[in-house]
This record gives sequence, C-alpha cells and structure tokens, in this order.
Amino acid sequence: MTSPLTTPASEGRWTPRLWGTLLVLCAAMFLDALDVSMVGVALPSIGSELNLSTSTLQWIVSGYILGYGGLLLLGGRTADLLGRRQVFLVALGVFALASLLGGLVDSGPLLIASRFIKGLSAAFTAPAGLSIITTTFAEGPLRNRALSIYTTCAATGFSMGLVLSGLLTEASWRLTMLLPAPIALIALFAGLKLLPRSEREKDHNGYDIPGAILGTASMLLLVFTVVQAPEAGWASARTLLSFLAVAVLLTVFVAVERRSPSPLIRLGVLRSGSQIRAQLGAMAFFGSYVGFQFLVTLYMQSLLGWSALHTALAFLPAGALVALSSTKVGAVVDRFGTQRLLAAGFALMVVGYALFLRVDLDPVYAAVILPSMLLIGAACALVFPSLNIQATNGVDDHEQGMVSGLLNTSVQVGGALFLAVVTAVVTAHSPENPSPQAVLDSYRPGLIVVTGIALVGLLISLTGLRTRRPQESIVVAKSAPEGGTSVLDEAEVAPVAVRD
Repeated sequence: MTSPLTTPASEGRWTPRLWGTLLVLCAAMFLDALDVSMVGVALPSIGSELNLSTSTLQWIVSGYILGYGGLLLLGGRTADLLGRRQVFLVALGVFALASLLGGLVDSGPLLIASRFIKGLSAAFTAPAGLSIITTTFAEGPLRNRALSIYTTCAATGFSMGLVLSGLLTEASWRLTMLLPAPIALIALFAGLKLLPRSEREKDHNGYDIPGAILGTASMLLLVFTVVQAPEAGWASARTLLSFLAVAVLLTVFVAVERRSPSPLIRLGVLRSGSQIRAQLGAMAFFGSYVGFQFLVTLYMQSLLGWSALHTALAFLPAGALVALSSTKVGAVVDRFGTQRLLAAGFALMVVGYALFLRVDLDPVYAAVILPSMLLIGAACALVFPSLNIQATNGVDDHEQGMVSGLLNTSVQVGGALFLAVVTAVVTAHSPENPSPQAVLDSYRPGLIVVTGIALVGLLISLTGLRTRRPQESIVVAKSAPEGGTSVLDEAEVAPVAVRD
C-alpha cells in the first residue's frame, strides 16, 4: 500500500513529518550498524570481567550475526504481509529491551542470548525500515536522496561505533551494551507518532510456512557453518556435512518457492540482471570491507601497539567522508546512475585496499594509511546507496520488504563468508616464529584476498555497464496470475532512460 505521505514527497516537498519519518528509520539503521562495530573493542574487558574464554567471546559477535543474517528473509516478507509499521515498531521495542538486558547480565550465556535477540530484532527492523522508505518516497530523485541519507546513517553508525566503543569501554563495557537502549526507545516513541500506517497485504494466498521454515533454517545453518568453519576446519567432516545440509535445504527451499502461491521469495525477481548484480555486489562490498577492517584492527593494535581509541580514530576519516557526502550522493545517482557509481566505487575500493599493502612496522599515517582510508570512504559513499537504490528500483510496493530482506541477507552472508575466508587465509600463513615482521607478512595474503573480492565486485558492476542501453525499460518478473506461472512483463513500465 502506498503511504499517505507519498503525495507530498512525489511533488518534491518534504514536510516536517516526512523528515521525521526518515529520521526515525535512520535512527534504527544507525543503531544496527553502531551495535555491530561497538562490541568488538569491548570484548577483552567482557572476557576479563565475566571470565569467558576466547571461543565464548566469539559468540558475543557471532550470536548477533546469526540472528541477523539468519532471519532477514523472514523479516522482509513478514513486513510485507503483516504491515511494515507494525513489524518495525515491535522489533525496535525488542531491540531496546535486549540492549538493556545485555548491559545488566552477569553471565556469558545470557549475554550471548541478548545478542542473538538483538540480531533477530534487527533482522525485522532493517528490511521493514528500508521498505517503508521505498514505499513512501517516489522512485527517482526523491527516493535516491532519501536512500542516500539512510545508507549514510548506517556507515556513520559503524564508524562512530568504533570511536564510541573506545571511549565507553574505558569506563565500563556495559555502557557499550546499554547505549543503544535509550536511543531505540526515543525512536520507538517518535515512530508511534510519525511512521505512516500500512495495511497488511490482503491479496495473498496464505502464508508460506514451509518456505519460512526452510529459508530460515538454511540461512541460520549457512551463517553458523561459515562462522564456525575457521575453528572446526574448512575440510573437516563437520564443516563439509554442514555445507551439504545447507545445499539440500536450499534446494528444497527453491522447489517449495517455485510451487508456493505466496512465496517467501518470489524467484522471478531474480530474473532481473540489475537485481542479481545488486545482490552479488552487496556480498562483495561488505565482505571485502569486513575482512579489511578485521586485518587492519589486528595490525594496528597487535603489531603497532595502538590503543582501541587510537585505532578507531584511524578509521574515522573514512566514516567522516561518508557522513559529509550524505546530501550529495542522491544527486550524483540521478545524474550518472547506480551502475556507473558502483563501478567507480568498486574501483576506488580496489585501489584503496591495494595501497594498504605498502604498510610496514613503522608507517607514516598521513602518507601510507590515510590515502587508503579516504579512498575506501569515498567508495562506501558511492557503493552502499547505489546498491540499495538498484535493488529496490522497479519492484512493486507489496514486494519491497521481500527485496529489502534479500539485500540485507546478501550483505550479512557476504560479511560472514568472506571474513571467514580471510581469517582462514591468514591462519594458514601464520608463522612458527611469530616475530612482528613475520606476523605482518602473514596478513598480506589476507589483504590480497580482500583486494580480490573487491575486484570481483568491480567486474560484476562492469557487466552492467556493458549491457546498459540509453533507452530501455525496467524489466521485473511480475507475480504470476492465480494458478499460472511467473511471466516477464515490460509493458507496465514506460520506456525511460534507465540508470540501473
């Protein structure tokens, strides 16, 4: 259903309530990103106070990823079926309570449980929030501007989380867990007043319970397997059997979705080339960045001896560049289109990662590290908004939640998968004699893998430039008529100058 706020937006006038709606949604996305980045710096303090082993500490991070990445598909479709506003507000309330619980618990298992619940709630707020934006702001310049601001808040939250965690952990690690709670509650009360009401989808053919079970189980098992693979061994029987089980579950899931009258994911959406490029690009983008941040954090703290706050400040220029560009990216997308910006952004990413290979044990920050941070910041400012715009363009309102969930799933699975790959590469090259230089040399293969992942993203985006035509229509596989099969329908969108 189109929101009542769409009319003023489509005419180019953003009312105070419309701005308020966007700010509420941005706050939730900011919190999701903030929570991901804040916990890492606090882990040593958590382990010391709660007497937790390294393997248990890993699950404080992995528990959030498991809940988030495993339930995004279900979260996106639930928003379409039960109402975006309702799903968003309920999940935001759960997020606030889980944040409060995480800051008060005195045991590792309870802390991990609170992190899993937070990830679960984020799996519902993220696709619901994105689909509220795409159904409130008309496709084109207005939506592009809104999405550029929205995605900038995610990048800013991630960057600020690194800095805030360094400051808060000095006082108590509990503050890093508690900080999101009051912000989430403020956003919740504001959302009750400002978010447009959305009706439940009425013209659906029941609920895809088998698809929901299979989709959630396959995503949970995939994320769990990838997270545990470096510890269990990539070639271990446990890992191989887990991947085989994932493949079986996904195969059955696809078969169920093809026959379901109301699928969790309508597979016809994936017949669009721009949609496929957006999903693969999201995996490459986030996977390469998470791997890069992991290695650089180890390099700065373990080898250079920098403090957590010093390390966070080193990443700050990238986040600041993203934040400062928030009001400009939408206009750039309008002019050049998402595909060109994706190609340019991935190219900057490749160069930024490659330049970091020059680091040594006594780097000059301004000459060696800062150029990479600025290039990567510029790349994030171009790539992340473009991926969101490209994935949601040409998709009917009643399927925006589904596509939003799919995009966020690609982001999370890409992050978990490629971080595990980078970790495995570094572990394989770990020296027997751990001298500082030998340890640094073991990091370089991981940095090469990170650069290669970004290069794959660049090649994917370049295929979109090669097939782009000046005048074309957006092709999206439409929902099948009752009792029929899905069809491709180009006639419903007038030929326009498309920049996908």
